[in-house]
Formats: sequence, structure tokens, C-alpha cells
Amino acid sequence: MESYFFELIHLVLRYFHVITGIAWIGASFYFAWLDNNLEEPPQWKKDKGIRGDLWAVHGGGFYEIAKYQNGPEKMPSTLHWFKWEAYTTWITGTLLFTLLYYVGADIYLLDNSKMTLDKVTAIATSIGVIALGYVVYRALCNSVIAEKGLVFAVVSVILLALWTWGLDQLFTDRAVYIHIGALIGTCMAGNVYHIIMPGQRYMVAEVEAGRIPDSAPGLKAKLCSIHNNYATLPIIFIMTSNHFPYTYSHDYGWLILIALFVIGMWIRHFFNLKHQGVNKPSVLVSGIAAFFVLMLAIAPWHTLNVQTSNDGSPQAAVITDAEAWTIIETRCTECHSKTPTSEMFKTAPSGFVIDSIDEAKKFSQSIYTRAIISKDMPLANLTHMTDEERELLSSWLLAASKEQ
Repeated sequence: MESYFFELIHLVLRYFHVITGIAWIGASFYFAWLDNNLEEPPQWKKDKGIRGDLWAVHGGGFYEIAKYQNGPEKMPSTLHWFKWEAYTTWITGTLLFTLLYYVGADIYLLDNSKMTLDKVTAIATSIGVIALGYVVYRALCNSVIAEKGLVFAVVSVILLALWTWGLDQLFTDRAVYIHIGALIGTCMAGNVYHIIMPGQRYMVAEVEAGRIPDSAPGLKAKLCSIHNNYATLPIIFIMTSNHFPYTYSHDYGWLILIALFVIGMWIRHFFNLKHQGVNKPSVLVSGIAAFFVLMLAIAPWHTLNVQTSNDGSPQAAVITDAEAWTIIETRCTECHSKTPTSEMFKTAPSGFVIDSIDEAKKFSQSIYTRAIISKDMPLANLTHMTDEERELLSSWLLAASKEQ
């Protein structure tokens, strides 16, 4: 029952993390679009202090939206704030992160092939790395380069690359990506808590007191909001990255993450420009092209060179079916069976079952991808599959995939 309740908590936290994340990112997209699509209002609206407005149609009705330069003459009785989307996304993400990578540190966090760390030291290091990263980000936001967009972006990416490389020396490949996601998410939520919300409270207080607010807090809040907006596409990829081991398990997985981070920001830049009336398809096309070039660059091309006999058919596998099944049964079926013996799983993860040699042949390409190419299976190598066993199984799996 312990493993069942672990998975139940995992399900609940992941479900609510995704829901709140959608709400937060949706709000970020909407307000970026809103701010970039404001048009110059007529003079009578300017006289009321309105800086820009727009009209929209949705849900069978028309909407008129106006943005004030400083604030309305009188605060409305109901004022909508957008903060809990950010807070609940960070809270659920932190709880989910703690469950998987701290409670489940032995499986998801520790990688003794990189560095031997005890559980307490690894968790303390993890927390320290994320906290330090946030402190550095806040320092950058308060530095002289904060107003220089391109310089700020370049410095941030370089520092993020150093953080990612350092984490790659300590933790599992999958944990590296999620740690960077946790760091970025913390910076985004921190922007809301430390900059955006205080700036908005200041504006409300000044308007209520009958004073014209200083523009500086509002401008700083907008800058941090822009930071969050550019981080949305990279953070969405990281949230889904555990489904794509060919990225994080690559020998240069840390560098692939940085490349995807830059590509995501560049693609987001296209939409932000478009909302401002600047249409540059070359930005979007080059971003998409860069993504596919990267995917082609990391593709396991060497696995296509299967040795064949003179008649073009695959050469016989180096090991027999019986020998291959011995390895699979010993290293894989503990989890991937209709009746798993693993203490972690009472049902096969992802419903992937290999209880016979015929099923192993049927799913040979999938097994090859996860056990030979990315080597992220067995999970955390809990069954201690050796490199020699992977090499022996490799030739058998390639031959079996050709038979399918």
C-alpha cells in the first residue's frame, strides 16, 4: 500500500501542478498580448488618464479594455489581482519536486556513477543550488545590466549553462532538467512575490491616497513580467522532459537543455514582436529550424548502421533468444510485468509489459531506445544492469527489430 499512496500523492500533485501552470502561463500570454496590442486612445480618454485601449470580441460579446497611465481617479470597489496562479503553481511544483527527488532521492536524484553522495548531502546540495541560483538572479535584476535586454539575456544564459553543467556532475540526468525547471520556476514566482505584487500594492495605495504613483515600481514589475513571459516556453518543455530521455540522457544533455532554452525564448520573441505589430516570420522559422537541426544532431544515427549479411538481411544476433531473455527477465521484468515484484510498482509503469520473449521482440525498438541508447532504464538502474549486458542485448534487440 505504501507504493500505492506514493503514486496517489504523485498523481494529485502533478494534476494540480499542471492545472495551475496552465492558468499562470495563460495569464502571462494574455497580459503580454494585451499590453502589446494597446492602441492610442482618443483625446477624451487621454484626458481621463488612459494611456492605451483595445476592443475585443469573445463569447458572444464585445469587450473594451483600457490601461491607465498612472491610475483611475477613484479605485473601483472590485479589483482583480493575478497572483495565486503563480503561487499555487510554485507550491504544487515544490511539493511534487520534494516527493519525487527528496522522498524518492534514491531513485530519482542520486547517481553514484557521477558522484557518491548520501541522501542528506544530496538534498541539502539540491536546495542550496536552487536557493543560490535565485539569489544570483535577484542580484542580476538589481544590477546595471537589468535594463539592457540582450546583455541581460546573454549573461543569464551563460550563468544558467554553468548551473546546468554543475548539476550534471552531481545528479541523475533527469534530475538535472527538473532542477533547472525548479530554479526557473522559483525565479518566476519570486518575480511575482518580490517585485510584481509589491509594485501593484504600491500603485493601489498611492491612488487610494490621491497621489500620482511613481512609475519606477511599475516599470520594474513590467520588466520582471517580461522575464517570466520569455521563460514560459522553456519551462513547459522542462515540465514534459521526463517523457523524452533522448534529450536529458544524451552525453551532452546539459548543453541540449540550454540550446532548447534559447530556442524557446527566441520563438517566444516572435510572438511578442507580432503582438507589437512587428511581423518577422524569419524569427519563428529560424527558431523552428534550429529545433529540428538540434534534434537531428542528437539523433542516434550510429544505431542505423546494423550489420547485415550479403543478402541484406540482419546478421544473426550475437546471443540466443534464451540468453537475451535471461537478461531481460533479470533486469526488466521486476517492474515491467503483469505481476511486478518491485516494491515500487504494483502495476507495470506506463502499462509496458514484457512477460515473454515474443513480447520482448515486439517491443525491441522501445527497449533498445531506453536500455541501450538513453540508458535511463532500468529506472535508476535499480536492477544493476551492467554495460556488458547492455552491449550483449544491443545486438539481439537490433536483429529482433529488423524481424518485426
